[in-house]
Amino acid sequence: MAGTVAERDALVSAADGHLNNSLGSPVQADVYFPRLIVPFCGHIKGGMRPGKKILVMGIVDLNPESFGISLTCGESEDPPADVAIELKAVFTERQFVRNSCVAGEWGEEQSSIPYFPFIPDQPFRVEILCEHPRFRIFVDGHQLFDFYHRIETLSAIDTIKINGDLQLTKLG
Repeated sequence: MAGTVAERDALVSAADGHLNNSLGSPVQADVYFPRLIVPFCGHIKGGMRPGKKILVMGIVDLNPESFGISLTCGESEDPPADVAIELKAVFTERQFVRNSCVAGEWGEEQSSIPYFPFIPDQPFRVEILCEHPRFRIFVDGHQLFDFYHRIETLSAIDTIKINGDLQLTKLG
C-alpha cells in the first residue's frame, strides 16, 4: 500500500482514470467510497423533512445519454413505490426533467431550466433541499429550479435511487 497521501491519491486516480472532486483536484483515497455503484439504491435515514438536504456528487460519463436521481417511498417494484421526485438529465435534448408518481400515476412533467448544467466527462454536485412546500434543486451551487411536493407525508420519502451514465463519487 502506498505510504504518502500523494502516492495513495495517484493510485486512486490511476485506477479510475479521472477521479477528481468538483474543484478538479485529486480525491483522497479515504474520502472515495468505492461502493457507490450505479445503479444505486440507498436508504434515507428518518425520511425527508423540511431543512434536510441530499447531496449527490459524481462525474458524467464520456458519452452520456441520460442519468436519473429519484427519491421514493420505499424500494418496492411491484406495486411500484411512490416517486416523490424523479430528476432526469437528458443529454440529447439538454433537458433536466422532473416528475413524480403517486399511486401509480405520473404527474405533469416539468422541464424548463435556465441552462443545462451537465458536461460529459466532468464532475457535478446536485443538492436536493427539502423545504415545507417544495424541493429546491441546486447544481454546482446554483439554484436551478423548485419542485412542489406531490407527496404529503415527507417522512415516507426514505429511498434514493440513482441510475444512468455517471459515476458516483459522494452521497450525503
